[in-house]
Amino acid sequence: MRAPPRLYALVAAAVLSVVGTALVPTGATASAASASATTTASVAPADAPSKRSMPSKASKASKASKASKATEPLRPNAAAPPKLRASGNKLVDENGTTRRLLGVNRSGGEFMCVQGYGIFDGPVDDASVKAIADWKVNAVRIPLNEECWLGLSHIDPAYGGTNYIAAVKALVARLEAHGITPIVELHWSHGTYTGGDSHCPDTAYATCQKPMPNAQYTPAFWTSVAQTFKSDQAVVFDLFNEPFPDRATSDLTAAWKCWRDGGSCPGIDFQVAGMQTLLNAIRAAGAKNLVLIPGVAYSNDLRQWLTYKPNDPAGNLAAAWHTYNFNTCSSESCFNEQLAPVIAQVPFVAGEIGENTCSHGYIDRVMAWLDAKGASYLGWAWNTWDCSSGPSLISDYNGTPTNFGVGLRDHLKGMQ
Repeated sequence: MRAPPRLYALVAAAVLSVVGTALVPTGATASAASASATTTASVAPADAPSKRSMPSKASKASKASKASKATEPLRPNAAAPPKLRASGNKLVDENGTTRRLLGVNRSGGEFMCVQGYGIFDGPVDDASVKAIADWKVNAVRIPLNEECWLGLSHIDPAYGGTNYIAAVKALVARLEAHGITPIVELHWSHGTYTGGDSHCPDTAYATCQKPMPNAQYTPAFWTSVAQTFKSDQAVVFDLFNEPFPDRATSDLTAAWKCWRDGGSCPGIDFQVAGMQTLLNAIRAAGAKNLVLIPGVAYSNDLRQWLTYKPNDPAGNLAAAWHTYNFNTCSSESCFNEQLAPVIAQVPFVAGEIGENTCSHGYIDRVMAWLDAKGASYLGWAWNTWDCSSGPSLISDYNGTPTNFGVGLRDHLKGMQ
């Protein structure tokens, strides 16, 4: 998901005071972020935004929570999560048993740090993770911010670099202690973008969703993440939240080529790092972890995913898809036409499913369709926001569901 304009206005006000500050990594992440710099410029606006994400309330939430409670003891109560790999169109564990990822998104790591409020939005201690596990969740997706991970100089050191990495690692460990698969995902990234569906055109900082990853910092981000987790193949990597190069150009073929190959892309001023480049960075770091690769149109369009599928020497890829009731592809007829051919060939993970109705009629249909295909899905999001603008699954971190969240909770519990 992505934030509405008023959240970006709040963020822009905060970051304009540091515009011109050198984007220099601090501490141990300096060498990882030394990728070549690019020049950003302006392009003419195109389409109007078509999709929104976390509510503006999120920018103000939990100031008091600040950094996560990284020192709390772990209380394992489940078997360790599996080391997943792709086998045909299924995900399997070490024993070859078919597995599905069924869970939630835990938003906050993408925006709290760059806004100077902390690292996560709300608690991520053992009790809060247990509340997630009590919904019979077996996977949690963790959105991240590349500037915070790399510790760039405009990020408060308390929430960036080694402190940020340590907090993410601690959350990953807590999830695994409860038998939950962690999915680490790049959500917000660097690069000035003023074209179609631009969400923060006045800054290059990672304060909003950009149409594609950037060549300046994103390969360094994934190199560092891969080095951090390569010894733990239970961790899944999700390359980039919701690419939308198709909003920067009317040439859909050019958009898909940009998606895979990066470089100079039509309508995008910064140099792009394509999915192949990011995958190469992960594999070059020695990580064989399962990698999720989203489509275009905010991950809602996978029609040419198979055509432009990146080459993976490890053979461990899955297609990632996002769906909301307000997306273009939101009917079973579209699912059958556009998604079924992909599901027939590769593992399929719906990394975000949701609706802005404060009900669950749409995700009920989505889950039923994906269940019939043996695919995976995760609800957006395990945060205490307004269910109509987030949307939010819970009203408190004890796991009390909203009218929207009750649909996912009851469905997951009913599958046990």
